[in-house]
Amino acid sequence: MTDQKLIHSEISARALAGLIASHLAAQGIDVTLVGGTCVSIYSNDFYQSDDLDFVDRSYTPSKKLKEVMAQIGFSPVSRYYEHPDSPFVIEFPAGPRSVGDDPIREWSTLATSMGTFTLITPQDCIKDRLSAYFYWNDRQALEQAVWVAKDQVNNYDLDEISQWVKREGEFEKYQNFIALLNDE
Repeated sequence: MTDQKLIHSEISARALAGLIASHLAAQGIDVTLVGGTCVSIYSNDFYQSDDLDFVDRSYTPSKKLKEVMAQIGFSPVSRYYEHPDSPFVIEFPAGPRSVGDDPIREWSTLATSMGTFTLITPQDCIKDRLSAYFYWNDRQALEQAVWVAKDQVNNYDLDEISQWVKREGEFEKYQNFIALLNDE
């Protein structure tokens, strides 16, 4: 998949994630989408992220990753990869991925016209955003957790999230999430 014309200024985050993940998979690189773009996907685009964060689950050497990303027109700039026609930058944060002290063990899969990719589950997306709120007092992350929870109401287990919160020792801040979640 070396046709760089597939990437253009109007490409969606989902399509770009499918294109990149499929291209990397063809080269033996296993990535999973995490972060703000998962919030976009799970909140029905209520939130918009300007970057795609992929955890490289195959621990690819950076030299190979640069070569494979260059095949589809992305160049490293600082900690990101940029493409002249892409509205998004790409980042590969270090893995393994966890939410708080719990490792992520399950993934969702999303198929697009440009390819298929894995991403964290709605439940782990909520926990990820709550972690940012718990440990960095990121109020925007709290709002994002609520948006995902309201849009994905049948795709997570609030009791399991409550148990995770107890393990994390953040029950007081969790009450803010519950209040916003129940606020109509």
